[in-house]
Amino acid sequence: MMKLSRQFTVFGSAIFCVVVFSLYLMLDHLQLDHTKSPNGGDRLQNGQLSILQDKIDRLERLLAENNEIIANIRDSVINLKESVKDGRGGPDSGNMSQGPYPDLLVSPPLVLPIDSQDCQFAARQFSKPADGVQLLDVYDLLTFDNPDGGVWKQGFDITYQENEWDSEPLQVYLVPHSHNDPGWLKTFDDYYRDQTQHILNNMVVKLNEDSRRKMIWSEISYFAKWWDNIDNQKRDAVKSLVERGQLEITTGGWVMPDEANSHYFALIDQLLEGHQWLEKNLGVKPQTGWAVDPFGHSPTQAYLLKQAGLANMLIQRVHYSIKKHFASQKTLEFFWRQNWDPASSTDMLCHMMPFYSYDVPHTCGPDPKVCCQFDFKRLPGGRVSCPWRIPPQPITDVNVQQRVQMLLDQYRKKSKLFRTKVLMVPLGDDFRYTEALEWDQQFQNYQKLFDYMNSHPELHVKAQFGTISDYFGALRKSAMDPGHASLSLPVVSGDFFTYADRDDHYWSGYFTSRPFYKRLDRILESHLRGAEILFSLALANIQRAGKPNGFPSVESYRLLTEARRNLGLFQHHDAIAGTGKELVVIDYGTRLFHSILNLKQVMVNSAHWLILKDKNAYSHNPSKAFLQMDDVQPAQDALPRKTVLKISLQPRSVVIYNPTEQDRMSVVTVYVNTPHVRVDTSHSHPIPAQVSAVWDDATTASTEAFQLSFVVQVPALGLGVYHLSKAEEGGAETAQYLFLRQGGELSLSVKHFTVNNPQDDTTPVSIHNPHLQVWSSATTGLMERLKLKEDGSEHRIKVEFAWYGTTSSRDKSGAYLFLPDGEAKMYSPAQSPVIRVTKGSVFSEITTTFDHVTHTLRLYNVQGVDGQAVEICNSVDIRGEFNREIAMRLTSDLDSKDRFFTDLNGFQIQPRRTMAKLPLQANFYPMTSMAYLQDSGTRMTLLSAQSLGSASLKSGQLEVIMDRRLNQDDNRGLGQGVLDNKVTSNSFRLLLEKRAKTDNEGEKPSPLSYPSMLSHVSSLYLNHPLIPMAVSTEAGSLSLTRFSPLASSLPCDIHMVNLRTIQSKEEGGGPSDEAALILHRKGFDCALSNRNTGLLCATTQGKIRTEKLFSNLRLGSIAAVSLTLMHQTEGGSSQEEISLKPMEISTFRVQLT
Repeated sequence: MMKLSRQFTVFGSAIFCVVVFSLYLMLDHLQLDHTKSPNGGDRLQNGQLSILQDKIDRLERLLAENNEIIANIRDSVINLKESVKDGRGGPDSGNMSQGPYPDLLVSPPLVLPIDSQDCQFAARQFSKPADGVQLLDVYDLLTFDNPDGGVWKQGFDITYQENEWDSEPLQVYLVPHSHNDPGWLKTFDDYYRDQTQHILNNMVVKLNEDSRRKMIWSEISYFAKWWDNIDNQKRDAVKSLVERGQLEITTGGWVMPDEANSHYFALIDQLLEGHQWLEKNLGVKPQTGWAVDPFGHSPTQAYLLKQAGLANMLIQRVHYSIKKHFASQKTLEFFWRQNWDPASSTDMLCHMMPFYSYDVPHTCGPDPKVCCQFDFKRLPGGRVSCPWRIPPQPITDVNVQQRVQMLLDQYRKKSKLFRTKVLMVPLGDDFRYTEALEWDQQFQNYQKLFDYMNSHPELHVKAQFGTISDYFGALRKSAMDPGHASLSLPVVSGDFFTYADRDDHYWSGYFTSRPFYKRLDRILESHLRGAEILFSLALANIQRAGKPNGFPSVESYRLLTEARRNLGLFQHHDAIAGTGKELVVIDYGTRLFHSILNLKQVMVNSAHWLILKDKNAYSHNPSKAFLQMDDVQPAQDALPRKTVLKISLQPRSVVIYNPTEQDRMSVVTVYVNTPHVRVDTSHSHPIPAQVSAVWDDATTASTEAFQLSFVVQVPALGLGVYHLSKAEEGGAETAQYLFLRQGGELSLSVKHFTVNNPQDDTTPVSIHNPHLQVWSSATTGLMERLKLKEDGSEHRIKVEFAWYGTTSSRDKSGAYLFLPDGEAKMYSPAQSPVIRVTKGSVFSEITTTFDHVTHTLRLYNVQGVDGQAVEICNSVDIRGEFNREIAMRLTSDLDSKDRFFTDLNGFQIQPRRTMAKLPLQANFYPMTSMAYLQDSGTRMTLLSAQSLGSASLKSGQLEVIMDRRLNQDDNRGLGQGVLDNKVTSNSFRLLLEKRAKTDNEGEKPSPLSYPSMLSHVSSLYLNHPLIPMAVSTEAGSLSLTRFSPLASSLPCDIHMVNLRTIQSKEEGGGPSDEAALILHRKGFDCALSNRNTGLLCATTQGKIRTEKLFSNLRLGSIAAVSLTLMHQTEGGSSQEEISLKPMEISTFRVQLT
């Protein structure tokens, strides 16, 4: 033992010497020649700033080198320690978190060691390609007027010369499709039973009748359900239709997802689930995306399809003014490029449909009255007719010439909006082709029209049925420049929100509709990611140890698959959007709810095996769980409730799972049955803890339950162990309370806690932590000012609530549309609210109870990420209101003018401009996970744990709609209002950050912006909270050990999106021994402070050494593949090193051994 401590002493001195020597070197380097001013230095005062910048860069580089030296020493210490431990590393080994107290992580650096090269990406200026279209510019350009365009109401008159096709005939591809919503007016299962199964059954028969017939299909959720119900003969028939090119699977996702509210984790989940199903059952790799119904389109989806290996995509619901502009410029077909891509690696060939809808009247050409006559399902005698009062006619030898002339005129006019002589015409609508008769009506009549066209060369047209990829193939051939290998099509960057289909009918309501389920979606998402990763790690460790001991791997994998599919289903554009019928919403909610329960089970089972010191002691007993989750959701439409843990003198263990890839110091709160409690680490060191009251209502504290909050340190993706026991003294500190109520009496019922009820209630209330101080109004309890302790700066940031009503005109707000009655009216409660201030050693908070909102501002007393943000929680209840929407508004002293920023799908930031020429509702945009405002010196970010609609209607102001209750349908097919509101909890974090530089914020806003590193990690922590699990009281006293799967935190800018076990190829569908490792390298802005983050990571130019990734597992094999595992890829990564470009999401097929 003496020998060992001597070795540690030697190493300690070595580290000390290296640090001192490095600092000496740094100082030495900084004594630089002050006269060397780089070019352009005269612009700044004598180039002083450039010199300073140089010095800072050098200092950062030296810091990084220093860190590397320290890391090497750390590795040696770890290796030494391993060699000392009976010749082999025990389960604790191989992590940086081993010091004299193995429970405490090493202390974090003051400034994050960020490689200066990693700052260059965000500092780049945006350069628009010569033939580029930036959507921000298009918005500036357009007047958004709405003149009557004639037959094409929202467009213009199209004319052509008869001889235009003489040299190159018009090629027409008619693409039959059936849009099957996986839930909308009926549930998924009811639609399947009543419509979808019949469509697919008839498809097999009808396509087989004539090899010229074609069909496309998108939603794998339906296709998979049908496949499970058909026999092998039918399956073989389907396979041969696919092989012959008669049936094409487009996109291949589980659903056709909403693109505004969905998070990129879930978008990838539903795409992977569909593609994996196709690989296993059909052997198909989709080539083309087909998205005719999502209400606005996001470039994130284009990026994900590109990364999955698709070549083309189609979109439809785009603002009518933008469609008209694109049509007039012939830019409806373009390469969609990500804003942040300096080259063309993200270019995706995209077709935008030009007219109002994807139904037949709006797809054959500009005149719906004519096109409707070529929807042969509407022949007289059927259930659907033409609203323009002229029905279709069956095609006969007598009328074929005249009908061809009519249809060809529409085709030619439509083709004038495009740059090539290849035309795509969809033929379908919602749930079409259910009956055999409809197949015959459409296919036989069109075949007669085509036969006539193709046998009359003087018409210069070649028409046929085709799939969407047939069309894109012909388009690529036609648009190739002679002598060049590229298409002569424009490049477009930006997004297509907010959508309006007519007049001032902006679809910004669905950014918030049914917010309860938008929150539940994200809870399922974080549970799914947590369970996927923990299960994959448990499985690999069990296989390595060779001790399955009845571990329920097949059952767990079944639950994981079901959860992937339920989350996938909910990404459908009528599900997470909140635009389904009430009964359908309940069906979705029930699926989400069951999967959350099942995933808790998977996490508990996996943690149970990983946490046991003696793996032989493991036994799986489904009726008696070893661990229990600390919260229970009583029903699909109720908020979760925490379980109260029984505490006795015998210590009770709590296991804490950290689902993030960073070693993490955060506050955990559990409920216990006594205020007299102490918390110890697994090595029996007491740690600071706080006991606070659990409130039955605003002024009544429970006597049965108490909140216990303590600061834990848990390794990345790992499990920590803490012990709770009863302690009469020396245990957790109790919180102190202060109550305020303007002019009203308070009757308090509080035991065990000190309560103040001051007489003077005019001075502002204040709480603070090491980083921040907040002042709130003594009358409302709402925040008024915020101070950053780092530099002492104070900002006015006022929180208020406001109501929007709906217009008095005929068209009113509904599930889709937001049609307000003017500006919001400030919320003023009928009676003075009760304000409760909690002050404690672990956290302090101010809670105000209004009639419709319980609002809490919380500060954590911790150094680092959790201490740098103000946590805001709103519990909203507007069930008694009619035609009202409630918003939270932040008004600051930032001079942000008309600019603000919202994220797209939690993946990228899209700069926005509030425009006076647009109606109020058009200036609302989706906020999936964050929105921010900034001026030259400061940025204010609101991070969100759920998708909601947001806007910045005045300079310095940011608002989010939290819930909406609407009495009427908004005429988009739903047929009901939104009246199924729940008590809904919304969670946010507010960050105020200093900006070091002003980028060229001139007249023209750059389309590029990135969150800070702190913002990225805060968002990660908000969306993926620590998960406490208590060891069951009946479990007996087995000895537990912490679990540290990673060798160290991942680089600060790399996020592990998932580590997802892949299905085995065998029947029965259990897990295989391979997993999909999905990594995302985030773009971040270095112009914001990286001090005091409390993080233990650095940046590494996007590189990870594969053998340094896991602590005790090895990557037996690693192969770079496309996003959803469909294709092998040639990337910058090798077996030894993973390498990611900024913003890149990449997937690796790995085998953990």
